[in-house]
Amino acid sequence: VIERLGMEPEYVESASGVTGRFTDAETMEAFTMAMAGKLNTELTALFREAGVDAVGLSGVDGGLLSGPRKSAVRVVEDGKKKIKRGEHSGRIESVNADLLAGLLADGYTPVVSPPMEGNEGDGGVTPVNADADRAAAAVAGALDADLVLLTDVAGVYADPDDPDTLIASAATADELAAVEDAAEGFMGKKVMAAKEALSGGSGRVVVADANVDDPIVAALGGAGTTIERTALGEDAEDAEDAEAETEGETA
Repeated sequence: VIERLGMEPEYVESASGVTGRFTDAETMEAFTMAMAGKLNTELTALFREAGVDAVGLSGVDGGLLSGPRKSAVRVVEDGKKKIKRGEHSGRIESVNADLLAGLLADGYTPVVSPPMEGNEGDGGVTPVNADADRAAAAVAGALDADLVLLTDVAGVYADPDDPDTLIASAATADELAAVEDAAEGFMGKKVMAAKEALSGGSGRVVVADANVDDPIVAALGGAGTTIERTALGEDAEDAEDAEAETEGETA
């Protein structure tokens, strides 16, 4: 949609070296049209055509994905760190898991996409961009569900230019560190999302190829790079303790 409107997507490098899209007001309008309007609707229709009772939702609906809006980001341009203003993105801090659980319990399959609900300092709400992988990670973590992140390669390669160096799995902290070291560019954001999902409650995350037959089935069957929750080490134990405390408070 952005290209059809004659707009050029702008990518920036964060201070931590992660590449992402910069979303100004004009881009945000096109993004909302593409994700919540076109893509979500088309995916929901495909699910329903396949016999799945799907319900399309954006992160704004019911406060499904919410958190503070970021109006400025730190970027690196020409080797120098700068503040770039006019950003329309946010950091997901809350997932309305009750809404999702209720739909699932009633037999519906939620199809969730950005934008998210961006909370302004004055109490206002603005639809803002959220990285799709990290949004999926937030949802998976909140539901204690396994997560599959699809991409255009077979998984994470130890040598990004050599498909024969696929890292099949990471179950320890050292193995996860090797995956993080190998992940470059957009793959770095997928590994970041994987860690967030595992910290949130997911048991495993698989980074796999979207271009194979039945990619989800293949990923859950062992294809791609599987990162286990145990790879978080002590962080995994802390997350489990936090979950136990939350369950105790709920009970």
